[in-house]
Amino acid sequence: MSKAIPTWMKTDGDPVSCAEKLKVLEQNLDEFRTLSLDFLEDAALMGCDVERVRKVLADALAAIPAPYSKST
Repeated sequence: MSKAIPTWMKTDGDPVSCAEKLKVLEQNLDEFRTLSLDFLEDAALMGCDVERVRKVLADALAAIPAPYSKST
């Protein structure tokens, strides 16, 4: 699994530079990757189409409202 480190951006387009914020974001991303992999492995073991499962996960993530977004 790719572990490329993204550039986290603020809503104003500037990169997040606070070391503690970056640490939390990276930890959360690692947890998300681990849970997603577990989900995909379970689905594959149950005979599910992994690409379909990826789409379901992507759709579920896209449907989660941004709790502190200025656009909501």
